[in-house]
This record gives sequence, C-alpha cells and structure tokens, in this order.
Amino acid sequence: MASTNGNGFVGLVLVSHSASIASGLAELVAQVAGPDVAIVTAGGGPDGTLGTDGGRVLEALREADSSAGTVVLADLGSSLLSVRAAIAELTGEEAARVVLADGPLVEGAIAAGVIASTGASLAEVASAAEEARSVRKL
Repeated sequence: MASTNGNGFVGLVLVSHSASIASGLAELVAQVAGPDVAIVTAGGGPDGTLGTDGGRVLEALREADSSAGTVVLADLGSSLLSVRAAIAELTGEEAARVVLADGPLVEGAIAAGVIASTGASLAEVASAAEEARSVRKL
C-alpha cells in the first residue's frame, strides 16, 4: 500500500452506505482534527446509489495509509463486510496497520479525529472511537 499520509498521524477511513453522509462527516471531523489527519471516505455504491463499494473501500484504505496506521469506522452491516473484504486484499504488513473500530460512526469519528490530531497511537485512536459508544448525550 503506497502511503500518501506520511506525516506520522493515524489516518481515518469513514465508510457509509451514503456518499453524502460520509463526505459530510469527513467535513465535520476535519474541523476538529485539523489538516494533519488524513480523512478519506468510501460512501455509496459504485453507481451512485446507496450501498457500499468494496473497491472504493480498498482505495480509501490505500489513500489513508500511514506509518502510524489507519482507523476505519463504518455505519451498517454490509459496509462492515466491504471493509473486511478490502482488508483481506491487503498484505499482512498492510493489514496490520488497519483497525476496524467497533464504535458509532459519527461520535466515533469525531473522537478518533481529535485524538489522532494529537499524534496518538493507532491503539489510542481506535480506543477513542470505540469509547464514544458510551458517551451520554443527555
């Protein structure tokens, strides 16, 4: 996987059935994460419909690749299958730098972006994304 995010910050990949949701969320996360954190989206099906495109997920993983690693957040069931299939296409070394976080897409992406912007480790960024599941809103 050729790294385009060689700045040492953990990158993020946001996978959604909706291209609009993925791009809007990436815009929001970029506001809190700043310019050093690569945020790449893979939203919608290959023909612009709702769904997920495994090929686009694989491209996103390659685009966000960093020596520090990549955290992936996904919205619903089949997007998780697309992410897992894309990770299976990577070499063992590449796949070792990718963590599929089991956290909420929106809250997890915000938390991951904030923590990634501090230069935190892959494990710390993934943990922040997953811990967002328990943050109360009220």
